[in-house]
Formats: sequence, C-alpha cells, structure tokens
Amino acid sequence: MYKLYPEIKPNRAFSLTTDPPHSIYVEECGNETGLPVVFLHGGPGAGCEPYHRRFFDPEIYRVVLFDQRGAGRSTPHASLEQNTTQGLIRDVEKIRDHLRIDQWVVFGGSWGSALGLAYAECHPDRVLGLILRGIFLCRRHEIDWFYQRGASRIFPDYWQDFVSMIPEAERDHMVRAYHKRLTGDDEIARMAAAKAWSLWEGRCATLRPSRDTRRFFADPHVALSLARIESHYFINDSFLSPNQLLRDTYRLANLPGIIVHGRYDVICPLENALELHNAWPQSEIVIVPDAGHAASEPGITEALVKSTQELAHHLTRGRI
Repeated sequence: MYKLYPEIKPNRAFSLTTDPPHSIYVEECGNETGLPVVFLHGGPGAGCEPYHRRFFDPEIYRVVLFDQRGAGRSTPHASLEQNTTQGLIRDVEKIRDHLRIDQWVVFGGSWGSALGLAYAECHPDRVLGLILRGIFLCRRHEIDWFYQRGASRIFPDYWQDFVSMIPEAERDHMVRAYHKRLTGDDEIARMAAAKAWSLWEGRCATLRPSRDTRRFFADPHVALSLARIESHYFINDSFLSPNQLLRDTYRLANLPGIIVHGRYDVICPLENALELHNAWPQSEIVIVPDAGHAASEPGITEALVKSTQELAHHLTRGRI
C-alpha cells in the first residue's frame, strides 16, 4: 500500500515576477540536492494544496510547486490578462532557470497534464520524465462532453443546478454563457456563476461523494479563479491548435512517462489516457479500477505515490 508521505512544510517560498501584471507564488520542499520535480496543478485556476507536497519522498525529491497565473497565492487573483498556455510555459521555464535546475521531472494532473505535455513538447531537453494524471488534451469534444452534453447524462441532478444559472436561449453554448457572466461587471452575478461552475466540477470529480473535495471547490477564492480562468481558456481553445498535444507527442520519444487515470473519470474520460498512451510508446498506463478524476481518491493517490517511487528508481538506477 502506497500512502502520502507525512505532512511537510516548504524549505522556502517566494514570489517571482513574470509577464505583467503577474507575480507567481513558488515554494520548494524536500531534499534541496535531490531529484528535481515540478508540480503542475489543475484547473487552470485551481492553485496548489498542502497535500500536493506529499506525493514525493522528501529524502529523494526536490519538490517545486507554484500557483499558476491568477490562481492560489499568485497575484493578481483571477486575472485573465496575459493568461495563456504559452505564458504558463514561459513561467515554468523562468522558475527552472531561477532555481538553476538543468532538468526536472514533470508531474501534473487534469489541466496540469495538458500543461505538462505542452511544456515537455516545447522543452523536451529540460525534462527527465513525466507523471501525468487524469489526462486532459484540450480538444473541443472534451469541453463539449463536460460542459454541453455527455457528463450531463451521468449527473443530471448536478447538471440541472449548473444550467439553472443560464437562460434557456443561451444553453446551446454553456461555456460562452458562463464566460459572459464571469467576465461581466455585475459582481454578484459573477460570484454566483463562479460558484455554480466550480461546484459542477467538484461534484463530478470523485467516484464516491467527497465532502473535502466539494468544500475545496465551494471556497469562494478557489471558485472565482477556477471558473474565470477555465472559461477564459476553454473559450479560446486553451490557446492550442487542434489536437496539438497528441500531434506533438513525437517530441517525447526519448522520455519515460507514467499515465495514471481513473476508470470512472467523468470529467476527463479514460479514452484520453489511452489515446495519449498509444501515441507515446515510451509511456506506461495505470488504470485505477475504482476511481474517478481527483488525485485525492485513494486508488489514484496510491498509484501516483507508487509512480513517483518508480520513476525516481528508474532515473537514478537506470530501470523502472
């Protein structure tokens, strides 16, 4: 049984100025001379949580976590200005350069898996290997599945709450309808839309209902950044060309990777992970039989902790 490592505090934390107006919160924990790994959180817009530090053996890994533009402790909160995938890739590189890390492991889940792929495909020479969870490939049909038709048939009661915010005349494009309200001038309508958007995601994130997961997504600070930034990315096709992440997997040809995905993931269906695995022969896929989407679900947590151990063993001793 692989469990999260004990709670750990950062060795240091700092803010790094990137493209104006953004200042990025960054922290390091674990072994200061260990195997570097960068943690890429989901959303976009969710921010990091303390338990994210605990997927990694602190005696082996030098763990770098940061809140992406507009998320968590980065400022300005929920900002959409200069908030693009290309900007986030530049931020990852700026952090790596600032910390004088030559190469590192990339660990990302959900949106973090997409950002991890985009970064690794752009800078494969800076990546030692990848661990990706809950694969999201940013394609239009994936957005339609969760925000238009598909997941709505599995969680029709939660969907009813989600669509109730939007007049029937606008329900043919839910992302556009929510984006309009989340970027509008009416602060009350903006916060109500943010809560409804975030709770729809939080309710669908786990196979079994989780109070802790719902509580995280219901937090007003999280909900506002998550809803605003997600809708901003999704209305803009995540600032990627069609099928870009799968198309460019050839750039990962020399990189080992482990893909972890819950069989009952409704937010990002399992077919995403299989398509990525088939396009990236160097990868290993782990299908967790009793889990949905969230990294906090026991089976996914166990698979991720095991993956960090296996990849560290491979990178330090030459086998996996």
